[in-house]
Amino acid sequence: MTQKIAVLPGDGIGPEIVTEAIKVLEYLNADMNLGLEFEHGLIGGAAYDATKLPFPDATIDLVKQADAVLLGAVGGYKWESLDIAVRPEKGLLGLRSELQLFSNLRPAILYPQLAGASTLKPEVVAGLDIMIVRELTGGIYFGQPRGVRVLENGEKQGYNTLVYSESEIRRIGHSAFKIAQKRNKRLCSVDKANVLECTELWREIMTEISTEYPDVELSHMYVDNASMQLVRAPKQFDTMVTTNMFGDILSDTASMLTGSIGMLPSASLDVDGKGMYEPIHGSAPDIAGQGIANPLATILSAAMMMRYTFNQASVADRIEQAVNMALDANVRTTDIYSEGMQKVSTSEMGDAVVSALQSGEK
Repeated sequence: MTQKIAVLPGDGIGPEIVTEAIKVLEYLNADMNLGLEFEHGLIGGAAYDATKLPFPDATIDLVKQADAVLLGAVGGYKWESLDIAVRPEKGLLGLRSELQLFSNLRPAILYPQLAGASTLKPEVVAGLDIMIVRELTGGIYFGQPRGVRVLENGEKQGYNTLVYSESEIRRIGHSAFKIAQKRNKRLCSVDKANVLECTELWREIMTEISTEYPDVELSHMYVDNASMQLVRAPKQFDTMVTTNMFGDILSDTASMLTGSIGMLPSASLDVDGKGMYEPIHGSAPDIAGQGIANPLATILSAAMMMRYTFNQASVADRIEQAVNMALDANVRTTDIYSEGMQKVSTSEMGDAVVSALQSGEK
């Protein structure tokens, strides 16, 4: 059966890292007869340059028809002066909203080969394996009303609305509990219920949902404490669930525990498991075009695609094993390089993963 993947390279280093993920998928497609088909589209700044829209109609049609979406990154200095309505980031928000990708899975895993790359002591982070489940289509990023207004005294005032409905909280809650069931059956719900009524409701609903999952231990933590605990004792966490904005912040914090944001993939799923897959890092315009970006997060995002949307766990396992083999061979891009390692380019890292796939067959 044919599986159609919409490929949206985006901006900055996006095209470079996506090229390497496609290289890996194309090898497996030929080797295992997966039936994958790839069709490219525009999003973000690249789309604005071509169409004056960050999420043009042609791309909307493409992602709706596809079985999964592979995204690079959006944004960059070039477009910062644009009106906020057409900035590249609006393309990403539009994609999430259009496909109702409400459940964002962000793993923070420390590969043993990179224990020395973390800024924390090895004994604090060794063996780290956290899954952060972030609600992705609600909260303050989408709440209305929003904008900048002029008050009666002539002063400007910016305002945004944090809002969550009970159904939105229940939906992400069930997603998180089901993921926790597949892991170590511990779920920490992160909120700010002591200050924000919206997240007081969040805590109430999460507590109610927990009765349906008696095998999962639920705990609650305020977001400021959770941020501190991620740095102090991160291995206390297994699965975390939180709001859109808190998840955005906490997942980036967790990413740095692993040594490099360039190592971490993500999945954003709808209710049926259709997903958009992307590295959690940004477009990194300062290194775009230099061939030094780390493609492993994007390659690992492709592995998540095979696991969560296409239910091809064996293919995902092969990709993840190949990444481990490349790291075992001491191949490193600049962001994870240390003395004595072999420093390689973006494309050479992709080649190393394909080579590992080939050798893994023998």
